[in-house]
Amino acid sequence: MRKWILPVVEARLPITQIKALIRDVPDFPKPGILFKDITPLLADAGGFALAIEQLAIRVRPHAPAALVAIESRGFIFGAALAQQLKLPLLLVRKPGKLPAKKVSLGYQLEYGSDQIEMHADAVIKGQTYVIVDDVIATGGTAAAAARLIEMQGGRVACCAFLIELGFLKGRERLANHTVASVLQY
Repeated sequence: MRKWILPVVEARLPITQIKALIRDVPDFPKPGILFKDITPLLADAGGFALAIEQLAIRVRPHAPAALVAIESRGFIFGAALAQQLKLPLLLVRKPGKLPAKKVSLGYQLEYGSDQIEMHADAVIKGQTYVIVDDVIATGGTAAAAARLIEMQGGRVACCAFLIELGFLKGRERLANHTVASVLQY
């Protein structure tokens, strides 16, 4: 298997290769939405490896104690990135999915509300964490995950995403945190 080691200055070629593996699906899940489908990227071992390496390039300088992945596609990228960086992986899940004692946080969405949870013993006070997800859209879930970590005494060094949908202004919701993304649309 070929190993990709890519310095930041030579990142353009891999970015182009990664972007070529993201499929646009018009009118999904409803009319007027152009969905960015990551399944072709996941089906291409080399492309997926490039994506993880590009995330690693963005996360490494923050020297996190652990990664925090957001359900569900964040688990895919978070697990591979944690393996690459040799870091623990913590999970942020929807209610009712975690078996042990947990901490919860409700948050507002554009049209409604939602809730996320983590195991109560996951975050170590004073430690630094990086939040990982596949896409940042409006930023609501990532902002809630950051608040959940901070409520437990952790520090969020960065929020890292494969894809950033800039027109939805999710970065603004994370204004107090560094946002790193591989692809911007």
